[in-house]
Amino acid sequence: MANADSRLSPRLLSTAACAGMLVFGIVMALVGALLPALAARLSFDVGRAGALFLWMNSSMLACSLLLGALMDCYGLKAPLAAGPFLTAAALLLFHRAASFEALLPAAALLGAGGAAVNAGSNTLIADLHPDPARKSAALNLLGVFFGFGALLLPLGLGAVVASAGAAPVLAAAAALCLAAGLYSSLPRYPAPKRRDGLRLREVPALLRAPTLALAGLLLFFESGVEFTLGGYLTLFLTRHAGLSIPAASWVLAGYWAALMLARVLLSRLLPGRDPHATVLACALASAAATLLAAATPAWLAAAALVAAGAALAGIFPTVLGILGARFQQRSGTVFGLVMALALCGGISMPWAAAHIASGPGLPWVLALVAAAFCAIAALSLRLRASARPS
Repeated sequence: MANADSRLSPRLLSTAACAGMLVFGIVMALVGALLPALAARLSFDVGRAGALFLWMNSSMLACSLLLGALMDCYGLKAPLAAGPFLTAAALLLFHRAASFEALLPAAALLGAGGAAVNAGSNTLIADLHPDPARKSAALNLLGVFFGFGALLLPLGLGAVVASAGAAPVLAAAAALCLAAGLYSSLPRYPAPKRRDGLRLREVPALLRAPTLALAGLLLFFESGVEFTLGGYLTLFLTRHAGLSIPAASWVLAGYWAALMLARVLLSRLLPGRDPHATVLACALASAAATLLAAATPAWLAAAALVAAGAALAGIFPTVLGILGARFQQRSGTVFGLVMALALCGGISMPWAAAHIASGPGLPWVLALVAAAFCAIAALSLRLRASARPS
């Protein structure tokens, strides 16, 4: 482990990272899970929903750019301890919002909390596993807890929204975030990897590295499709496929559950296997499942979207593992940069999806997603070529 210290507890640190990733799952599922109920309660249309994603993702983007280099210089405790508290505050603001405009600052706060726990958790797990063969497997296992967090809200809403509304689910999720923040403030964390302060002049050179540039562009598309599928799945199923809101919430829960189970499987299979081949296979399978969902009715579409969740599961953590092995002494800075590039996709693709949904229609949103998965497949081949010794 980098910065080895006999007083560190890898088990406690891994638990803190998993708690942070669970909170990030809540962040990522929140807007999509609440969107039908919020649209009905506050009377806004699908076109305006893109503004919520824009505010959340823009906040996440700005914070990710700042956090990467700061974590390398000042350590990982602050983002992992503070991020869950910011998320809890955002959950309470969503519950109390009385207008669409009141949702916007809540979305921005949600993005800041999500950026902190996402960057901190992934960097900590990458640093705890110096063996390159284990990084992608460990990061996929970390991603299981993202699935747990993402599963909680749609599962809870599907169970109680008809009888009790969203308030009990939001209160329970906020309490869970507070508990995660308290726990993450307790362990001793590894010392910062560098003590010579921020060197922003290094960033352009890092961005020119072919591996980092290709991985950042690949994750641009991956983040875009993950945000779009998670955010528009319930709208597609309710407004196009004709399912009820509770039924669509159960399908969204199945989508996140499939993603989580796939990452458990990948954490077992990846050691000793080519991570580049894994990314390629995941992208092609995801494209096929998404196209099937766009062309089939109701429950067949729902099943295809769940399959897409399983297929895309391995892309993001496996690419982070490739980068963590290549840039071990700059993991925080590199992860911050590629997460910022990824979030550009998370900002632009849901925005484009909102306009497509209000124009050509929701099935064309899935066509956009399928095209992005094809781009990921092509970039994975270029990434593999760039990683070969010359």
